[in-house]
Amino acid sequence: MEKYEKIVPDTSIIIENLLSEKIQKKEIKTKEVIIHEAVLAELEHQANVGKTIGLLGLDELNKLKELSKQKFFELKYEGRRPNAVEIKHASLGEIDSLIRELAYNKEAVLITGDKVQSRVAQAKGMKVKYVQPVIKKKKIKIEKYFDKTTMSVHLREKVRPYAKKGMPGNWKTVYLSEKKLKQSEIIAMSKEIIEESKIRSGGFLEIERRGSSVVQLENYRIVITRPPFSDGWEITAVRPVKKLNIKDYDLSEKLLQRIEDQAEGILVAGSPGEGKSTFASALAEFYAKKDKTVKTIEAPRDLQLDDTITQYSISQGSSQEIHDVLLLSRPDYTVFDEMRNNEDFRLFSDLRLSGIGIVGVLHSTNPVDAIQRFIGRTELGVIPQIVDTVVFIKNGKVGSVLSLQMTVKVPSGMTEADLARPVVEIKDFENDKLKYEIYSYGEETVVVPVVKESVKPLHELSAKFIEKELSSISRDIKAEILSDNKAIIYVPESLIARIIGKEGKNIEQIEKRLGINIKVESLKGNSDKKDVKFNLGDTGKFIIFYVDTRFTGDQVDVHVDDTYLFSSTVGKKGDIKVHKKSKLGRNLLNLINRNREIKLFV
Repeated sequence: MEKYEKIVPDTSIIIENLLSEKIQKKEIKTKEVIIHEAVLAELEHQANVGKTIGLLGLDELNKLKELSKQKFFELKYEGRRPNAVEIKHASLGEIDSLIRELAYNKEAVLITGDKVQSRVAQAKGMKVKYVQPVIKKKKIKIEKYFDKTTMSVHLREKVRPYAKKGMPGNWKTVYLSEKKLKQSEIIAMSKEIIEESKIRSGGFLEIERRGSSVVQLENYRIVITRPPFSDGWEITAVRPVKKLNIKDYDLSEKLLQRIEDQAEGILVAGSPGEGKSTFASALAEFYAKKDKTVKTIEAPRDLQLDDTITQYSISQGSSQEIHDVLLLSRPDYTVFDEMRNNEDFRLFSDLRLSGIGIVGVLHSTNPVDAIQRFIGRTELGVIPQIVDTVVFIKNGKVGSVLSLQMTVKVPSGMTEADLARPVVEIKDFENDKLKYEIYSYGEETVVVPVVKESVKPLHELSAKFIEKELSSISRDIKAEILSDNKAIIYVPESLIARIIGKEGKNIEQIEKRLGINIKVESLKGNSDKKDVKFNLGDTGKFIIFYVDTRFTGDQVDVHVDDTYLFSSTVGKKGDIKVHKKSKLGRNLLNLINRNREIKLFV
């Protein structure tokens, strides 16, 4: 036991709750404990701005007050209260200087847990006792809520505690108790978490704000919110359920080769809880095992990685600091976890354009949303240089992969050559099918899905008009409109020369008469088509062909005595309706009454 006449503790020893612990364990005995008003003022300021360390320090002062009655020592508050400027610059040593001055004047022993404070006091010839925080890991209460299948635990005052258990994309909510939590219980657990983050080697108090704290405690990412930021005290703790490597994702050889040899601007996207960070961790370790230098940018640092990978916290440093450090340390790949704001996207773009391979993780409900997040934040032509691959994670697996490239072309759906412009093509990586196009349209940058166009009503009418105009040559003519000024007509092989005419004069006259460019091709026989069984119906107004509903949306050709009559699209109920009062309906009704043979082909 160490005995002292007078003790003056500084802020560090009070916040760590070490003085009350040592007095209680009879490791220190004293007649008088003098608390500088500056300590109280600093703790009060921290508590007022919502920082947990302020509350912890005030709790320690209350413990010392109770111990003074039990251990028979006097607890005093002396010294002048610091002004606002001194409190604001506490980190620069203003408060420590006031505490040292009080200890010196009172000929008391300065007790501190701050190495710098201890050395300054020794240099001035003062009595000083440096108490090194003891690293003593213990299982805190929130850890007891977790088992092997627990993904996250949710605690809120006046609500039953519950957890999400299972795997990404396949989990369920399980209540952990029938008893609702009290505010005092949540506050006690919050303090315990903050204290433990200072003791454990894998613990960090990443963010401390007025109404929220973010703690990384080894594998646990813990978010604490409190009034006035939230309407009550709440703790959310998340932990990875399983660590995977790249082989566990069953990636195609094509994608593996892309990741290893070509992809250097990768986005890992998906909804919250789908397994994005787990895949990013596997990707980081994949590169590290290829003898690449890998670093991460996180807020907080919650990726589960080997010791060979350095993890930087963007919440503990500025974007400029991260930028400078990474460019000077020259990593081969950087993993940027949880990209959120403009600063994050600017940093991602800048690092990628500097030549660093980078993997960005961000929330999105579908793959193309991840790319759209860059629109407006960077120039259109630069996007494919920043992002070349998007990996979308769904239910813990790779759902789809997109690739990007820049080209100059006429966007899909446009026909005029003078509409050509720079277009970013977004393709399905596995089958190289074009899915989206990004281009400037007026003053806007648009993302347009590339889909197979359905027949426009106007085009369908135009096709029927052309067929009618050429019906005098043959009834076996079928027209297809490609655009507002282009069409193809399919005619029997034997009639092609007749329709085109000598030196193309006939087709030229037809084009002038119809006002459209026409290409002539051979009409394929019905041997290429499938015969469709049907039932004939009559509703009074309509003649109806009933076919199997699996043909819904397909175009069916109707032939009478092996001669093409008309084409129509099968409705949702598997029906084709022809109005009896229409010219086609009257003609069809006449053919039916004469028992002519009708066939349908698809």
